[in-house]
Amino acid sequence: MTAQDRAHVDAQYGLLTTIAAEAEVSLSTVSKVVHRRRDVAASTRARVEELLGRYGYVRVWEQDPSAPRQIVAVFRDLSGPFTLEVVRGIVDAAGALGVDVVTGTTSRRSISQWLEECVALHAAGMIIVISMLTEEDQRRIVAQQLPVVLIDPLSSPSLDIPSIGVTNWSGARDAVQHLLGLGHTRIGMVAGRSHSLAGAARLHGYRAALEEAGIAYDPAIVRSTDFDFDEALVASLQVMASAEPPTAFFAASDAQALGVLEAARQYGLSVPRDLAVMSFDDTLVAAMACPPLSAVRQPFEELGHEATRVLLQLAEGRPPASLRVELATELVLRTSTAAPRHLARK
Repeated sequence: MTAQDRAHVDAQYGLLTTIAAEAEVSLSTVSKVVHRRRDVAASTRARVEELLGRYGYVRVWEQDPSAPRQIVAVFRDLSGPFTLEVVRGIVDAAGALGVDVVTGTTSRRSISQWLEECVALHAAGMIIVISMLTEEDQRRIVAQQLPVVLIDPLSSPSLDIPSIGVTNWSGARDAVQHLLGLGHTRIGMVAGRSHSLAGAARLHGYRAALEEAGIAYDPAIVRSTDFDFDEALVASLQVMASAEPPTAFFAASDAQALGVLEAARQYGLSVPRDLAVMSFDDTLVAAMACPPLSAVRQPFEELGHEATRVLLQLAEGRPPASLRVELATELVLRTSTAAPRHLARK
C-alpha cells in the first residue's frame, strides 16, 4: 500500500470514528448505516446519514462507475485440489460478470496486509478462502466498511461478515450411510482438524450416521489431520495396524483419501475388495484416482458464483439476505466402494 493509499484509509477510518462519536453511536452502527443495513433505528440512521453528508463521505460504490472492477481472492495456499477448484469457480464467475480477480495467499502476506492491498487496488472487495480471521481483522473489516465474503472459514466470524459453505454435516452423513448400506460396520475416518468448521461438521456427520445405525463411535479408528496427503497417509497406516482394522474409510477430503489409497497399497490391501474408500470434495483428482473415488461432491462452480455475487452485492451497499449460505452436496459413486469381502462372497 502506498503512503497515499494508507493516508486515504486512515482518513476514512478517522472520519467514521468522528461521526460515530458525534452521533453518540458505535463504529459498528455507523458501518451498518454506510452499508444500508436495516437493523438500525430510523432516528439513528437519519442522524448518521446527516453527518455522512455533512462531512462529504462517499460510499465505495458511489465512486467513479467507469473504473474497471476487480476483486481480491485470498487463499491459505494454492497447492491442493480443493483450492484450485475454488479458484476456478471464482475466476469463472467473476469473468461472467465482467470482473477481474487478483489472487494471493497468506503464506507470505497476512490477512491484514491483504486488506490493505484490497484498499490500495481500489478493489470492490475480497473473498477469503479457508483462513482464520483474527478479532482485529474482523473489527477492521467492519470499521472500514470493507466488503468481504468468507468461503469455508476455519472459525465462525464473530461479526457481521457473510460466509459461504456447503452442507458438510449432511454430506458426511450421506457418505457414511452409503458405506453402512453396503454392509460395513467397521468404518474408520481420516477427519479434518477440530478447529476447522468444515472438518468438525464432517466428523459430526460421520458420528451421526454411526449412531443412527446403532454402532458405537470408536476413536481408535479415527485420526484428525490437515486436509493433506502426507498426514493422511501416516494416519491411515496407524489405523490399519490396529488390532481390529476397519473394512472401510471415510476421508474428509480428496487429498486425505489419496493418502488412504496409498496406505492401502503399502499395506497390501486391494480397494475396494479389502477396503472401501469414500471421499469428500470430488475435485478433478477424485475421478483420476486408482480406483476412481466415490465422493461427496461440493458444487465448486456454484461456490465461486455465490461468493462473487454476494461480494458485489455488498460492494453496492446491499446487505445479503443471510449471513450464512450453505449449498447442497451430492453423492457421486464410483469404484472405490463395495461390500465387505465376507458379504461379497455370499
